[in-house]
Amino acid sequence: QVQLVESGGGLVQAGGSLRLSCAASGSIVIINAMGWYRQAPGKQRELVATIGLGGTTNYADSVKGRFTISRDNAKNTVYLQMNNLKPEDTAVYYCNVDAATTQAIGIRRGAYWGQGTQVTVSS
Repeated sequence: QVQLVESGGGLVQAGGSLRLSCAASGSIVIINAMGWYRQAPGKQRELVATIGLGGTTNYADSVKGRFTISRDNAKNTVYLQMNNLKPEDTAVYYCNVDAATTQAIGIRRGAYWGQGTQVTVSS
């Protein structure tokens, strides 16, 4: 299985910056895609950004030009640099990875979620 530990959330004023980190550990064979999602109160969880094993990135239109996703494969860690934050970015941010892991029955692929980290942007 995979354990994900997120950090870096907090309270920031509009226009400010935060950097989220998510470190994966466990019986990992390889991590394919890594990504960040967010869920605001009363809304559905939505994709923020993803990054493939080779570094290909994908962003929600609402964060393009402000957020940057990156990964360190040696550390099994994904980052989200968030600049020029807006009040509408306020949400719980969740890390997600698509990973192959070693299990008793062999190598299995699955999707794993972090516990979430709160990001609050004040106006």
